[in-house]
Amino acid sequence: MLLSLPALHLQTSEHHPLFQLPHGRLGPWCSPTGSPAPLSCETGCGEGSWILVCRLLVPTQVNLLSMEEDIDTRKINNSFLRDHSYATEADIISTVEFNHTGELLATGDKGGRVVIFQREQESKNQVHRRGEYNVYSTFQSHEPEFDYLKSLEIEEKINKIRWLPQQNAAYFLLSTNDKTVKLWKVSERDKRPEGYNLKDEEGRLRDPATITTLRVPVLRPMDLMVEATPRRVFANAHTYHINSISVNSDYETYMSADDLRINLWNFEITNQSFNIVDIKPANMEELTEVITAAEFHPHHCNTFVYSSSKGTIRLCDMRASALCDRHTKFFEEPEDPSNRSFFSEIISSISDVKFSHSGRYIMTRDYLTVKVWDLNMENRPIETYQVHDYLRSKLCSLYENDCIFDKFECVWNGSDSVIMTGSYNNFFRMFDRNTKRDVTLEASRENSKPRAILKPRKVCVGGKRRKDEISVDSLDFSKKILHTAWHPSENIIAVAATNNLYIFQDKVN
Repeated sequence: MLLSLPALHLQTSEHHPLFQLPHGRLGPWCSPTGSPAPLSCETGCGEGSWILVCRLLVPTQVNLLSMEEDIDTRKINNSFLRDHSYATEADIISTVEFNHTGELLATGDKGGRVVIFQREQESKNQVHRRGEYNVYSTFQSHEPEFDYLKSLEIEEKINKIRWLPQQNAAYFLLSTNDKTVKLWKVSERDKRPEGYNLKDEEGRLRDPATITTLRVPVLRPMDLMVEATPRRVFANAHTYHINSISVNSDYETYMSADDLRINLWNFEITNQSFNIVDIKPANMEELTEVITAAEFHPHHCNTFVYSSSKGTIRLCDMRASALCDRHTKFFEEPEDPSNRSFFSEIISSISDVKFSHSGRYIMTRDYLTVKVWDLNMENRPIETYQVHDYLRSKLCSLYENDCIFDKFECVWNGSDSVIMTGSYNNFFRMFDRNTKRDVTLEASRENSKPRAILKPRKVCVGGKRRKDEISVDSLDFSKKILHTAWHPSENIIAVAATNNLYIFQDKVN
């Protein structure tokens, strides 16, 4: 039986996001999956090795640049550090992504804006500034819309950002809200043309009768200006809300996934896409699972993977058939009856799936654990890491306040040897796959002095609490690290906490 607790689900249906049909976001409808005994991980990995480089606040809807146009961006960030009362719901960061070189870091927020930070260049006088990032460009990517046919409001919130590899002086990135994907070009301009024949210096058209000589326009230096222009708009292809976008390794196509379908797009074609996965049943009452995340293989352009709310992962090969409803490989963990509970279905829902940089492994994040799967072994994960197992006793209250439906992301480091994911109380966790050691760190405003060394945090489950420990009952569930990013080649990480963006780096980096 796919649904073994129908009566319980009916009793609590008003809390379950799946019952927001027909137009709402499909939530995690989970089937029971077991959780194996975790790997024994010693605490203290990397103790004292991570330092805070800088804390940036995403510029708020109040345009502080208009107050004083020549103000330095670093002063803006410092003003945010002193006064964070400007923050609103629209300023909450909803996605974080490094570009392929790590020189740029993009964030999207609930207000539909994309803010790009650029890495500070190292100089002889300021050696320690190499890891700092400052505001490079800010632009409004999406606006709120209203679907009159369905009487549905479409939020401007940026769900995902994905960079394209840089081919020339300009940068390109994809950003998406619930319905529309946009391709943006970000370019620099430090020269402007002057000496037009038909226009004067102020841009007004000249009287042709007054033109007696032919002038050759020339380029004059000007202050550096960063421009963001939309090059493509991919719309009207998703009935449900987009949760993932992924750029293919051929750099000609990308895919977008919503709760029931995955579409394949060509970057040059905006008016049509190809549906490669469709799990929508003929009768929506028979719906038992939804798609939660999808990603292309980093090297093989024909292979992609998607996860479901039932805790399963499907690997598909586009060479096998045009419609990839039949998977090539199916990854599922056998159920452990001893861990069965009312919440088993919900906490087994996968919120994020990521290929390793090598393409050999898949990492998945559910509510309580991070799992690493080998592509050659489908029956169980090769590694399981407990993120916050101390919350098992709190699942009932987490269900009541809807925190149990939070979607945490996970990331690899550049060498696939360390994985990172977020937790509550602004904690984030790192797991070393080689030494099997882990560490809990905190992104805290109170400890936001530049170059400050992060101290590992420990959570006390019960009994006598030590001085440096925090009780599980004292955790703040309104503070959560959902979105993180790791520099592609260095030990530099970005952690988003509400409208704060924390940049940390390895002390020896």
